[in-house]
Amino acid sequence: MYSSTQPAQPLTAIPASAALAAPLMVQFLKNQVCAGFPSPAEDLGAERLDLTALLVPNPQATFFMRASGLSMVNLGINDQDILVVNKSKRPRHGLIVVAAVDGEFTVKMLYKKSGRIKLVAGNPTYPDITPKDEQTLQIWGVVTSIIKILPA
Repeated sequence: MYSSTQPAQPLTAIPASAALAAPLMVQFLKNQVCAGFPSPAEDLGAERLDLTALLVPNPQATFFMRASGLSMVNLGINDQDILVVNKSKRPRHGLIVVAAVDGEFTVKMLYKKSGRIKLVAGNPTYPDITPKDEQTLQIWGVVTSIIKILPA
């Protein structure tokens, strides 16, 4: 199967009653971390970063969902990653989306050209999904961020 069945509906990222709550501010170091060769240490500059504003610009249309499986590993989504899904974003060709295929959620890259639609897996060992006439396909939302929990 392409995905695992999720509970009836994901919950919004921020409940309506909490939409006016204080932002989640965390320490944000201005220095970039070199992912190649290390650079000499510089004085660390810091500011406050609002994670809510960064990850959830539209609270009523933003949901968190947990990825299940390995079909998107080549596109940076691993099993158990947390997906930030925005239902207010327009799904376009090349974006990663959460779709409901026959009522089951799946995460794939959207292929939408020349009137053809398919959901492309990010792992060559998994098949792409080309909806057949008897299937229902609903693009549920656009993945805007991926939260990874790394072992410590």
